[in-house]
Amino acid sequence: MNKSVLIALTLTTSIALLPVSIATVQGSTHTIKMSSFNLSSQKWQKRVLLIFAPSVENHNYQQQMQVFNQHQNGFKDRDLVLVQVLATDKSYANGQLIDESSVANLQNRFGVERENFRVILIGKDGGVKRQETTPVQATAIFKQIDAMPMRQQEMQER
Repeated sequence: MNKSVLIALTLTTSIALLPVSIATVQGSTHTIKMSSFNLSSQKWQKRVLLIFAPSVENHNYQQQMQVFNQHQNGFKDRDLVLVQVLATDKSYANGQLIDESSVANLQNRFGVERENFRVILIGKDGGVKRQETTPVQATAIFKQIDAMPMRQQEMQER
């Protein structure tokens, strides 16, 4: 079997938690599904928390992920998608592998160099709400989100 990249499926849904297209990479022993992540598909549906780092070995990244892994319910409750954008390792959006093109697009869009660590919170309106160059406490992000008018409305409706 040849090792070419096949476009397997295109998803177009306005409330997609997961990205818009999936490519399947077939190797001799396994298949890996990779998705493209489109930030604009999240607008008005989800908040996005981008974590940029050079690799999983980066101390700031490890510290940040340890904090976030302890607050999964808070992410879900606030319609928050976690996107890990790693320069030299695999990158993920809510646990779904994303392709290198999406990684490059996010790095370019936010001007984050491959060797830098950055945390960026994107609101449901698509605007940047917070940028940090060091790890941030999940509770600080949650407090900021909870103070947003749209979040206040969501809490009243729930």
